[in-house]
Amino acid sequence: MKSTTQVVFIAFVVVLVSSPPQIESRVVVESTKPPCTTIDLTGCWPELFDGTKPSTQCCGTLKAQQPCYCDFIKNPALQKFATSREAHLALGFCGIPFPTC
Repeated sequence: MKSTTQVVFIAFVVVLVSSPPQIESRVVVESTKPPCTTIDLTGCWPELFDGTKPSTQCCGTLKAQQPCYCDFIKNPALQKFATSREAHLALGFCGIPFPTC
């Protein structure tokens, strides 16, 4: 009986030692989308309010926020501005398509 216990113990140790260790793996997804809680209008005054062609700086700012446009449109506090005639004109001048959300 003692030898059977020893054989079982040795078999257990061999299996335990020969098993690969558990490896924890994680997938980290970093978002490239900027925070979409406010509209940055850096370099866009007064162009966005009088319908004139925006500056290069303004177009760069608008392009950087392009992933947020649907969030802006869905936000009641920003919707009026984000869907305005002037916003459509500014996006068109900058070569940015108006989103279809």
